[in-house]
Amino acid sequence: MSAGIEADIAGGHERRLVVIVDDDPAVCHSLRFALEIEGYEVRLYNDADAFLAEHPRPGDGCLVIDYHLPGMNGLDLVAHARAIQPDVCAILITTEPTSRVRAQAVAAGVPIVEKPLFGNTLAEAIRRSFPAMPPPLGA
Repeated sequence: MSAGIEADIAGGHERRLVVIVDDDPAVCHSLRFALEIEGYEVRLYNDADAFLAEHPRPGDGCLVIDYHLPGMNGLDLVAHARAIQPDVCAILITTEPTSRVRAQAVAAGVPIVEKPLFGNTLAEAIRRSFPAMPPPLGA
C-alpha cells in the first residue's frame, strides 16, 4: 500500500489522507470534522515545524496549508515539502490573499481557497487534487 493511504479495516477500502497545517485550532478541528464526513483520513498540525518533524516525506496525501503560519508562510512550507517530494499536492487556505500571494501560488501551482471556508469549496478542491483516484469512502 502506498504511503499516506490507510486501509479501512471494516470495508477493505483505501482512505485518502489530507494533512491540515493551520495555527488556529478551531479551524483545524472544524476542517477535520467536515473532511472526515467526506471520507478522508485527516491529520492536524498547528505549525510547519511540527509537520516537517513528523512528516519528512508527505506521501500520497494532500496538504491543506494556511498561508499565515508561525515560523514560515504556507508557500514556503509547500516548497520544503516539494523539495522532498516534487509531486505532492497542496492547497493554500488564507483570508484575503494579496495579489503577490496569488501570483506566488499560481507560479507554484498551488490553488488558493479563501477563508472563511463555505460549503464544500475545500472538499471540491481536494477532490480535484486527486484526479486519478476514486472518490473517498462516504463521498
